[in-house]
Amino acid sequence: MAPQNTGQDWAKLLACAAVMQLDFFRQLTTRLRAAIQPLAAVSTAAKGDAADLEETARALLRGLGCAALAAKVRVRWNGRMRSTAGMAYAGKSLINLNPRLREFGDSEVDRTLRHELAHLLAHHRAGRRRIAPHGREWQQACRDLGLTDEKRCHDLPLPRRQVQARHFYQCPGCATVLRRVRPLRAKSACLACCRQHRGGRYAEQFRFVKIPAPAA
Repeated sequence: MAPQNTGQDWAKLLACAAVMQLDFFRQLTTRLRAAIQPLAAVSTAAKGDAADLEETARALLRGLGCAALAAKVRVRWNGRMRSTAGMAYAGKSLINLNPRLREFGDSEVDRTLRHELAHLLAHHRAGRRRIAPHGREWQQACRDLGLTDEKRCHDLPLPRRQVQARHFYQCPGCATVLRRVRPLRAKSACLACCRQHRGGRYAEQFRFVKIPAPAA
């Protein structure tokens, strides 16, 4: 007849199982930490890189006497960008950069940063006055930031896609047709007419009016 397990035997078995379970979770925790640590390092490096670029932008602006803009400017890497090297958002004092810029070296990152910073600087100087995205104000800002003969678009080998315009607007003054991939969200008037008749200030009479798609 097999001996019956006593309460003491069961206690030993439970203690042994608890030790094995604890050892398993220790090993699992160690493996998870090893897997997460490199990812955390990459994330920290990316944030630090953006912070360095942000400080560079602030130093450039302070050197041009734009301390107010320097205090607000932000620089971020945006992994959703594909064909665009960078984007500037004057209303938010924000610059988004394509992470793939790093594949082309530090000089290209710096050039794109200054290109986009010139947009913020041009709008800051213009105040409420409307300016062209790559007009004379932006060109002057580029020169002030050390970029000479800067082109409006980059020529980097980033993937490009063709997007068809689906929204069309026309100026009531000069009949210029504006083609847009996305609809206008805010009031927008013809810059050429506003410059000619209102010194560059917004004029409701030249606000773009939506029209049907022109015949091909």
